[in-house]
Amino acid sequence: MRRPKASSALTEVLPPLVVGVIIVAAWEAACRIFVIPAYLFPAPSAIAQAIVNDTPGLMRALWSTLKVALIALGLATAIGSALAFLFVQNRLIERSFFPYAVIMQVTPIVAIAPLIIILVKNTQVALIICATIIAVFPIIANTTIGLRSIESGHQNLFAINRATRLQSLIYLRIPSALPFFFAGLRIASGLALIGAVVAEFVAGTGGRSAGLAYEILQSGFQLDIPRMFAALFLITATGIALFLAMAALSRLALGRWHDSEVEQES
Repeated sequence: MRRPKASSALTEVLPPLVVGVIIVAAWEAACRIFVIPAYLFPAPSAIAQAIVNDTPGLMRALWSTLKVALIALGLATAIGSALAFLFVQNRLIERSFFPYAVIMQVTPIVAIAPLIIILVKNTQVALIICATIIAVFPIIANTTIGLRSIESGHQNLFAINRATRLQSLIYLRIPSALPFFFAGLRIASGLALIGAVVAEFVAGTGGRSAGLAYEILQSGFQLDIPRMFAALFLITATGIALFLAMAALSRLALGRWHDSEVEQES
């Protein structure tokens, strides 16, 4: 028997929501009971007040960071998918270039971000490049694995029916790769935001960035800790929203036919 959709959604949302409310309430109570100064560790009420007091400035900074993250995610998706399709065409190509994708992933962006910002005159473009470098690897790796993860029975069926290479790609490889692709997309969405924030920290030291990372730096210099926590909260909330958006996109694409998204009977 299937559970009603409303009941299923409530079961998924309610437990983490209750835990979150308990944590925030305990945080607020501890700050009040132990009289912790806001400049050391602000209470949730102080953070909420900081958001209300400077909503226009924080929203402008949020949009600046989000814009970089979204553009980087789009570029990472396009580049990563294209490279994955290229890799599955020839093992030699994959062996030749995949190690460099790994090297690019494991190299700390903090180390190369200053160089990118110096070489690229446009700061906004430099931020997008940094975020794209961080976000592209999960798309490459997951999509490549997905394109190669084909059931032998299906592959034999296509071979028996003399399907062309293009037909096999469109009707077999791509549908098989979609769950892997969307898993990589969920990871890449968070990494794109992280890359944007890290790059903004580097660029923000020169006062050229207006993103949330720059707001955190400025608030720290001014000892406006509630505002610093407010900017950090917005970054976290944005990351969660991006993840949920990618999960919803995955359900929309796979929910009618793939086991990973089809609601199970209970």
